[in-house]
Amino acid sequence: MVLSKDSVTVSVDAVVYYRVSNPMAAVCNISDFSHSTRLLAATTLRNVLGTKNLAEILSERESISHNMQSSLDEATDPWGVKVERVEIKDVRLPVQLQRAMAAEAEAAREARAKVIAAEGEQRASRALKEAADVINESPAALQLRYLQTLNTVSAEKNSTIIFPVPIDIIANYMRK
Repeated sequence: MVLSKDSVTVSVDAVVYYRVSNPMAAVCNISDFSHSTRLLAATTLRNVLGTKNLAEILSERESISHNMQSSLDEATDPWGVKVERVEIKDVRLPVQLQRAMAAEAEAAREARAKVIAAEGEQRASRALKEAADVINESPAALQLRYLQTLNTVSAEKNSTIIFPVPIDIIANYMRK
C-alpha cells in the first residue's frame, strides 16, 4: 500500500529486473544482495509514488518506472547489481474510491446532458420566436398553418379532429 501526494491509498504491484554485474562486489559488499535490492525497490516505489497524485500515478506509469530504474541502478551499483528494468504492473484503488469516482463521472455526464438540453431548448425558443414573427407579418400565414396542421392530423386517420379557432372570431360572437 502506498499513500499518494493527494492522500489516496493505492495498492501497487511492480517488478524489478536486475542482474549481478560484479559477483565479487555482490558477495563482499552486502550480505544478501537479492533481499536488499527488493527492499530498496519497495522503499523507492513508496518514495516516488508519494510525490505523485493519483492522476499522475495512473497516467505516468512509464516515466515513474524509468525514474525508479535510474534511482535503483545508481543505489545498487556499489553492490555489483545492475537494475535492468522496472515495470509497474498494476495500480489498484480502494472500492470506495472507485465508487466515488464513478459517481463523480456520472454527475459530470448528467451536468453536460442538462447543459446540452438547455442549449437545445434555447435554440427551439429562438426558432419559435422567428416563426411567430413571420406569422405575425402575414395573417394569412396563420390560416395556412392551421390548414397544414389539419391536413397532418387527418392523414393519421384519427376519429377526432380539433380545429383551432382564433379567439378574435369568438369574441365577436360573445359581444352580440
